[in-house]
Amino acid sequence: MSLLVARTIYNRLGTIGLMNLPNILTVARIVLVPFLMVVLLTRFEGELVFGVAKEIVGAAIFGVAAFTDWLDGYLARRRSQVTQLGQLMDPLADKLLITAALVSLVQMGMASAWMVAVILGRELAITVLRSVAYVRGVTIPASSLGKVKMGTQVFAILLLILGRQVWLFWVVGQIALWVVLTTALWSAVDYYRRFSHIVTHPNVTDFESARQQAEENRKRAKAG
Repeated sequence: MSLLVARTIYNRLGTIGLMNLPNILTVARIVLVPFLMVVLLTRFEGELVFGVAKEIVGAAIFGVAAFTDWLDGYLARRRSQVTQLGQLMDPLADKLLITAALVSLVQMGMASAWMVAVILGRELAITVLRSVAYVRGVTIPASSLGKVKMGTQVFAILLLILGRQVWLFWVVGQIALWVVLTTALWSAVDYYRRFSHIVTHPNVTDFESARQQAEENRKRAKAG
């Protein structure tokens, strides 16, 4: 499924001339998703993939995919290739990767199902808010809190994948997952607050301008 989505995106972007290097890396991240799930969830003989423990192979795949998340953003800014489509597609690729990893961890018995359900529910809600904002012509970029959540999430997933090999990794990974849960809920409130500015100011196409306008309206209301 992910391979089909990636191929469709690649063909469509190539046709309209938007297949730059950052977008190629984003598509590559989507391509890695099914490979990650196959490695983590398939019962290999001796639990080895090409003579290496499948958890180590899975952690390597996830680590490479997560690295492309940082790299595509860096290259897009460095090369001045930041596009609205890239800003929309990048978080989608992130969510596919994170969802695949967390669901796999639940199946492996390395993460709590209810915690993963809350985290993924938050991701779905934010995706809906961003999509509605995009239809209105506004792209909501990731907040600093959201970036902290993403970084902690990657760290937690890597540790939990390797938790079967090193017990201490599992313990630290569980602690990190609690941090992820807290920051996920906190950042969700921040996203909703920013989204509400856009909804209440439909003529404003920049969420920061909408926020400033909302602040001015509150000040005028207090003064009145």
